Amino acid sequence: MHPPVTIIGAGLGGLTLARVLHVHGIAAAIYEAEPSPTSRAQGGMLDIHDYNGQLALEAAGLTDEFRKLILEGRQAMRVVDSNGSVLFEESDDGSRGRPEVMRGELRQMLIDSLPAGAIRWGHKVSSVRALGDGGHEVKFVNGTTVVTSLLVGADGAWSRVRPLLCDATPTYGGMSFIETWLFDSDTRHPASAKAVGGGALYALAPGKSIQAHRERGGTLHTYVALSRPQDWFAGIDFTDAAAAKARIAQEFDGWAPELTALITESDTALVLRPLHALPNEHRWDRQPGVTLLGDAAHLMLPSGEGANLAMYDGAELGKAIAAHPHDVEAALAEYETALFPRAVAVAIEGDLLHKALRDDDVPRGFLDLLTGHAQA
Repeated sequence: MHPPVTIIGAGLGGLTLARVLHVHGIAAAIYEAEPSPTSRAQGGMLDIHDYNGQLALEAAGLTDEFRKLILEGRQAMRVVDSNGSVLFEESDDGSRGRPEVMRGELRQMLIDSLPAGAIRWGHKVSSVRALGDGGHEVKFVNGTTVVTSLLVGADGAWSRVRPLLCDATPTYGGMSFIETWLFDSDTRHPASAKAVGGGALYALAPGKSIQAHRERGGTLHTYVALSRPQDWFAGIDFTDAAAAKARIAQEFDGWAPELTALITESDTALVLRPLHALPNEHRWDRQPGVTLLGDAAHLMLPSGEGANLAMYDGAELGKAIAAHPHDVEAALAEYETALFPRAVAVAIEGDLLHKALRDDDVPRGFLDLLTGHAQA
């Protein structure tokens, strides 16, 4: 029997790892800071790619369950200018290989696939230390402690496990997202619903954009992107919903009202999401008994790949551990040897996307990427 694997973080990557291990008869315990699976909203939609995310779910034996979550038609895409004029449009004919699902529903599917008690909720890490010979001690804020011979940090951007392996910390990427939601949009916000259409909307200008997606039940989930320093955002009181909406909307003065309404008519307070990243070439030297996956290993600017890559990491690590049941170090070395170049390639591609979304010639560069992808 393989010794139990200790996973810090019940995000998509950590859950996928635990599920793949379970498929192979290997025990794992996930320690998660959140008190329950429903204590925090899990974000919006994810496009799950046929070359990484779907492969991870196949390794987890969950392809059929995943298919039940797919929201048909949501792969449609529309690019518009500030006046709302359509510059590019692509329908969802089901052939693009990136079906959309709700992140929360996907996470719950993974949770439900694990044995009862596999996830220890309400365990926020207070400290982690190496004990030598590959052993590690993890202490939690609730006073409990666990000692493990195989520790996996799946705990996101500000990982508490990462310092065991390196000194790297995320840095601000020069842009922040502001999240808004419009509910029951076809009835309550028909102009914006029509502008967004059946899938994703990109309204682009140099240094700023409005990116919206139609989710389940007619919800329009919007990410307003602004290339501004963090000090600029610090000058906005996001606890004053009306004032924050007015200030962010001011940056889009003169834009079509059906686009700015995605900000001004938000049914919720605006949520600021600063974007951070690790260096593209980030890696670490092999250390006994510990590794990382997902954002803990390779935090990148959002490009549609983060969740997919985290699940793929989890599946690949789980398969490596199963393939080397009596040699943890061989498993971790095999996993990391493939992890580093894979992450670098995705990060570089993501940088090209963000450049296309932010440059002075936007939306031309983004349209070139889209049309080149379509032709390929």
